[in-house]
Order: sequence, then C-alpha cells, then structure tokens
Amino acid sequence: MKQRIGLIAGGGQFPIVFSKKARLKGFEVYAAAYLKEADPDLKSHVDVMEWMQLGQVGKLIRFFKKNGVTHVVMMGGIQKTRIFKDIRPDFKAISMMIGMKNSHDDAVLRAFADVLEKEGIRVLESTFLLPELLAPEGCWTRKKPARSQYKDMALGWRIAKEIGRLDIGQCVVVGGGSVLAVEAIDGTDATIRRGGSLGRDAVVVKVCKPNQDFRFDIPATGIKTIEIMAESGVGALLLEAQKAVVFDREKMIDFADQKKIAIVAAKEFTL
Repeated sequence: MKQRIGLIAGGGQFPIVFSKKARLKGFEVYAAAYLKEADPDLKSHVDVMEWMQLGQVGKLIRFFKKNGVTHVVMMGGIQKTRIFKDIRPDFKAISMMIGMKNSHDDAVLRAFADVLEKEGIRVLESTFLLPELLAPEGCWTRKKPARSQYKDMALGWRIAKEIGRLDIGQCVVVGGGSVLAVEAIDGTDATIRRGGSLGRDAVVVKVCKPNQDFRFDIPATGIKTIEIMAESGVGALLLEAQKAVVFDREKMIDFADQKKIAIVAAKEFTL
C-alpha cells in the first residue's frame, strides 16, 4: 500500500509542483483545494481532490480522515483580501477563531495547524520533498548590484526582518536610502509596483520572518516577480538563501539577465 500525503492547496504552481514530485516518490496525494484559489489543473496531478470554501475546517478534517490521511502539507497562496469578504467559517473554524488573540497570518496558520494536529493530522514542512527549490546562496545573475543598491539591500533586510517580526509582511522596496513600499495585505506584486512607482532602480528585499514556521507561508518567488520588477523599473532582488522557495529559477535568471536585473540570495546581509 502506498503512503498517503494530504495537500491543502491554495493558488500558484507550488501545489502542482509538489504533487508531481510526491507521486514520483510513490505517494498517493489527497488534495483539499480552495475554491477560487487552487488551479483546476491540480486535479490531474493528484489521486483524489475535493474543493473547499475558505473557512470549511470541519469539512477539510473529515476529507482527510475519510481517506486515511495522517500527514499533510500546506502550500499555495490565498488572496488575503478574500478573508474579509469571501470566507464561510463552519463551527470548527469559529471555535478556532474564538480562541485566537489576533488574526495575523502566523496566528491564523498556527491555530489551524494546531486544530489539525489535535485531530491526528500532522502538518509537515512544505519543502520536505522539494529541497531543490530553496534559494542557493550567491549572486545568480551577470548583473551585480551597484554600491548604492547594496546599501539599500542592507536597509531593506533590516526593515523586512522587522515587519516580519511584527507579522505584517515579508517584503519591502527600498531606493535611495528610503523605504518606498512595505508589504501589507495587498501582497508582494502590489508592493513592487508601489515601490517602483516612487523610485527608479530600487531594490526588492524578501526574507523569512524571524520566527518563521516552515510548515507554511515561506517566501516564494519566480519569473513573475522579475517581470513585475522589470515593468516597475526595479533593479535588484535580494532573497534569504535556503529560506525562500524559487520556481523556474533558470528562466528567472535568463529573464533577469536580459533586463539587467541583479538577483542575490544571502543568509545574512549587512554592510
């Protein structure tokens, strides 16, 4: 009998990438996919899939228990603005929220994971089958950051770590020694566009929160990030090495080289 793994799937390519790898490794994949978020094509890459509304915690637990799933991963994005207008909490979700001190990302995700684990469903790190997606240390591109960009990266690293500590976001845009944009509920793409509109040749810094729980909400990037940077006039990207997930890395580097954008991954960044 094959080992079973559960997948709690939001949007983007991460759930599909994971499902392909899990099945190659001999797992049967049982996916609880969020409506209006998960890619419908995910169904062709898993063994069983059931659609869920945001907030249907009880239904999700019943789905995994019915299929004998005791270990799950959480991955893929959720449009945070939907939380305020398109969530349908069931009794299990309401019970969870009553016990929470705040509704910040980490608090919600940790509370959700705790509920699952109390039901005998263990949440694993999202990269446990995909370590090759973690960002390698170094400068990946032909273009190296300018001295002024290195200074902005150092400032951005410090500010991004602080907003992460406060559970506000994971990304900032810095230019000319000033913070141009801070990630909030609108997400990374909107942050890059806001920052790029305020200063040319700025830098994007995206890092893990200091208390990052690697079961969920790991910073992720891919070619779309570089495309938005190019459109917005942003000239460099700094990621946290081994703590950010990177999709289509070679395509990302090729496009960055075409647009003369620098990409750097570092474990620490100070001048």
